[in-house]
Amino acid sequence: MITDPLFYALAVPAVILIGLSKGGFGGTATLVGVPLMAMAVDPVTAAGVLLPILVVMDLIGLVAWRGQFDRGIVRTMIPAAAIGVLVGYLTVASVSADAFRLTLGLLALWFFANWFLGRGRDRPARPQQPARGAFWGAVSGFSSFVSHAGGPPFQVYVVPLKVDPPIFAGTSVVFFAAVNAMKLLPYGLLGEFSPGNLGTSAVLLPLAPLATLAGIWLVKRADPAVFYRIIYWLLLPIGLKLTYDGATALLS
Repeated sequence: MITDPLFYALAVPAVILIGLSKGGFGGTATLVGVPLMAMAVDPVTAAGVLLPILVVMDLIGLVAWRGQFDRGIVRTMIPAAAIGVLVGYLTVASVSADAFRLTLGLLALWFFANWFLGRGRDRPARPQQPARGAFWGAVSGFSSFVSHAGGPPFQVYVVPLKVDPPIFAGTSVVFFAAVNAMKLLPYGLLGEFSPGNLGTSAVLLPLAPLATLAGIWLVKRADPAVFYRIIYWLLLPIGLKLTYDGATALLS
């Protein structure tokens, strides 16, 4: 089991933020989970520790938002996400931890830039486009496998559709519950469910239902706009740090 105090100093807020996201409040919060923890352990280990916690959060979310989801989005994006998960598995099995860290940092910076430039914020609702949905579903599956950060690619496609907030939250829960279920076998094949990782997951697990239920409560009562801004601004220093660490290690 991981015993480094720095890891837990980073992991506890990461799990709380992810739980709020899983509850539907601040869907981008999952972005900071693995990058935060990757500042204390290697990114693959961080992702392995988080996955069992995410599955528990998914189960709570499925109960809370049952029946509230868009079937067209789910039908389009989930099969494509399976391809992204497969690509993620093949990639993570063949690259170094430093290359993985660099990839994670660049993804964080890309997500920040996409938000900062405000692409598509004020456009009218866009109709569903299966080809576009399949592309972003695959990107979301890959990002989710690499760093449990499939939220922004999912949002790139779904947010412009301007579905009602409860449908958006429920659709997100159904989509990522399916994606996380797909990740269980490849993560097992990668050896990420070792006794040490599972023991660490168990220590953090009590935070999962509390944070998820808090997110469910907040999404029904609060405007998440300020929370979104905080999360995206956190991505900038985290992304720069991981990109710098990964690039300098690969170039040295």
